[in-house]
Amino acid sequence: MPERKLLSGGRLVVASHNPGKLREIADLVAPYGLDTVSAGVLGVSEPEETETTFAGNARLKALHSARATGLPALSDDSGLEVALLGGDPGVYSARWAGPSKDFAAAMRKVHDALDQRNGWQKDGGPEANFTAALCLAWPDGETAVFEGKVFGRLVWPPRGGRGFGYDPMFLADGETETFGEMEPGQKHAISHRARAFRLFVAACLS
Repeated sequence: MPERKLLSGGRLVVASHNPGKLREIADLVAPYGLDTVSAGVLGVSEPEETETTFAGNARLKALHSARATGLPALSDDSGLEVALLGGDPGVYSARWAGPSKDFAAAMRKVHDALDQRNGWQKDGGPEANFTAALCLAWPDGETAVFEGKVFGRLVWPPRGGRGFGYDPMFLADGETETFGEMEPGQKHAISHRARAFRLFVAACLS
């Protein structure tokens, strides 16, 4: 069954309280004439992320906001997966930053975990990827999930003050700047979230 379409001029809830994600998703949605509003502005709480996959958590968050507001909701669940750490921090990427969302500490935690495994001795740096799952949910419970990945390596020390989360320590394949150093438009062109978003656009907007 084809996905339901979002119409220009309609309202879309962005089911996130993360300022970085809100900014990126609003920028990506802007050309399509949708009126975006964050779940936080509408007083919707953040549900506990109890799933073990990005897609599962994205679906949980989108459904929570769609049912609470009576509007279609778009959520994102994303994270950094490090090959040598067995895919960690993965779906727990935000939790590695603790209650205060201290991603400088989270990046240090990744660094130290790799250091214990001699991961920084690898030429070019440890292999890693970012994964993003976007879920569009409707108040009646219908959902559609779209997933994107971008592969690269980690650098230390972190570089750049742009982006958010683990961006300053991630260098995408073929690039010379980390996600933390890139202009927003440059990152949007190649990021995991942008790749998932293109699938979402093809299915639900165009």
